Amino acid sequence: MQPPQQHRRSADAEMAGPFPPDLHDVRHLKLKAGLLLLWALVSFGATYFARDLQVLVFGGWPLGYWIAAQGAVLVFIGIVVVYGWAMNRFERQDAERLAADAAALSDDADRPHG
Repeated sequence: MQPPQQHRRSADAEMAGPFPPDLHDVRHLKLKAGLLLLWALVSFGATYFARDLQVLVFGGWPLGYWIAAQGAVLVFIGIVVVYGWAMNRFERQDAERLAADAAALSDDADRPHG
């Protein structure tokens, strides 16, 4: 009995997908950097200024309590929602760009080559 063959994919096949890797470029990295910065500011900033935030009272509870109990979690959920929305938008833009490029290529292919 022969051992099962391993499926090998070429590097080109791995890079192929719905969108070429060069389309997720600087805008994708800027989005990630901005959202990570917001997460760090909320997480570490609220901890660093916790004593100062205890002076402010919101709904009968100190603001530091609200940020620790609810605020940081809500900001994190907001970050996830914004990231999902932005990536869907980027992928729609990329799909439109690819469709336009494919249409332009098919128009060029239909012309007679004199």
